[in-house]
Amino acid sequence: MTEFFAELSPMWQSLIATIFTWGITALGASIVFFFKSVNKSILDAMLGFAAGVMIAASFWSLLSPAIEMAEELNMISWIVVSLGFCAGGLLLFCGDKLYDFYEKRHPQKSGINKIQSIKRCFMLVFSITLHNIPEGLAIGVAFGSLSYGLTGSSLAAAITLAIGIGLQNFPEGSAVSLPLRRDGLSRKKAFFYGQLSGIVEPIAAVIGAILVTQMQYLLPFLLAFAAGAMIYVVVEELIPESQTNQKKDLMALFTLIGFSVMMILDIGLG
Repeated sequence: MTEFFAELSPMWQSLIATIFTWGITALGASIVFFFKSVNKSILDAMLGFAAGVMIAASFWSLLSPAIEMAEELNMISWIVVSLGFCAGGLLLFCGDKLYDFYEKRHPQKSGINKIQSIKRCFMLVFSITLHNIPEGLAIGVAFGSLSYGLTGSSLAAAITLAIGIGLQNFPEGSAVSLPLRRDGLSRKKAFFYGQLSGIVEPIAAVIGAILVTQMQYLLPFLLAFAAGAMIYVVVEELIPESQTNQKKDLMALFTLIGFSVMMILDIGLG
């Protein structure tokens, strides 16, 4: 099996590896099927947990690798990373304002709470999807580098990267589906959107494998860009919403737990 995989082209290797990472995302999103009826406090706790996961992923999965890549490529790392980070947050900010403007021009009958819920769902799915694009590209670049014989490239390192990213995707899948379930979506829809956020990884991986030399120079900016988008959603939507619960201090603890789980996965598998 290993020999068969090693003989495949980098494009096919990247595709298979990221189908695995997508599968783990879907597995994490499937957690919603284990809850028939969940009270508000538990769902708020899951929202806080998701915020912690996203904060940790923003640094260890995105910003820290972006800084290392920028330095390896002889870029001015702090400029590239800070520009990417701010650009990611600015994109979500502009999208937020455009959505508010659209709602003012086309008021809905569903009520303000429903509108806020829809916007929060969209921002959450969009930010996690943005996060998965550069991760897919990174896997594609890792496998694509083998055909170019780039320094530090090896099949074992590329497989390890894919496994690490895949296992990290489990809490990220739940970080999407559980808040969506909290906002009133059915379990099937919450799962669908949760796994959908990971489907971009195989697509991005194939692109990364084909355009490996060009993607190398874009990756630091894209990783930081995704981190900025995720942090914006955490600060704007997830933490404030989890803090509407009467047990605010307990919700804050779940944010710390989510952060710790993702940090352990990132460092342990890094």
